[in-house]
Amino acid sequence: MAHDDVPATPPTPAGDAPAETRAGTVALVGYPNAGKSSLMNRLVEQKLSIVTPLAQTTRERVLGIDTRDGVQMVFVDTPGLVEPRYLLHRSMLHQAMQVIHDSDVVLLLVDAAASSGVPEFSDDVLELLQRARSLIVVSNKTDLARPGQLARVRQWAGERFPAAALFEVSALTGDAVEALRAEIASRLPVSPYLYPEDDVSSQPVRFFVAELVRETAFEMFEKEVPYSVAVKVDEFREAATPLYIRATLYVERPTQKAIVIGAGGAAIRALGQAAREKIEEFVGAPVYLDLWVKVLPRWRRDPVALQRFGFQVPNPEQRT
Repeated sequence: MAHDDVPATPPTPAGDAPAETRAGTVALVGYPNAGKSSLMNRLVEQKLSIVTPLAQTTRERVLGIDTRDGVQMVFVDTPGLVEPRYLLHRSMLHQAMQVIHDSDVVLLLVDAAASSGVPEFSDDVLELLQRARSLIVVSNKTDLARPGQLARVRQWAGERFPAAALFEVSALTGDAVEALRAEIASRLPVSPYLYPEDDVSSQPVRFFVAELVRETAFEMFEKEVPYSVAVKVDEFREAATPLYIRATLYVERPTQKAIVIGAGGAAIRALGQAAREKIEEFVGAPVYLDLWVKVLPRWRRDPVALQRFGFQVPNPEQRT
């Protein structure tokens, strides 16, 4: 289960694991909309990461934990590897590259059905991927890709990452996911479990509450508006019945605030109802969700605001 008071860093390894176990971190990286979040949700058999048709919806590291058969996989769903337009994007790219460097296994996801072709990474990202401890290229969306597209990914992977294994899967249908899971397990080091056996994430419940509200904003609004939304949970009263949650949606401009609220408050009411239903399913209890909307100008470019929302802000001279 997820716990609201679970720390963000791994605790002392659990002592009740089998005599010999394997455990380690598994990074999911790739272009935006390659299916990283869908694959992580499939691997942990829980919805822990935002899934929408829009690109660049994952902003923070999401840790999902799957423990079975003496193996604990700690999955890290990272933001898409994109060229930064805002300070927010620099923070996201910095996080993703740090995860690649630190992880025991790196899954490089490629959208095999993408009309834009295979990814072309910057030299820094390419070098980091090539130096990863253990790299698996995952050609995703085989249910949508044509044979020629799959062949294109095979050729690209062979040229860029000749030492890496290649798996062709569908995160949507689950095709070949179990074979991929077995390959990941074989590459993890012998180690005690890093987290208690029944944990499914290291993130607190309020993190997922904010993500579910933000996911609903992506589903409801178009164009730039959802990308300009940050969600902060201000109050989380678990002892209340129903569970009381107060959260604020921050946008960058008054016009965006007007759109999120809607005529007579219709949009924010609809968003609140849809998000509340998702949160109730996640926590397994009735929820009273109290949503507010505020303007925080240029927050995606403001290091103070980004730190307020929990992002790591790289130094200006720091390489991403």
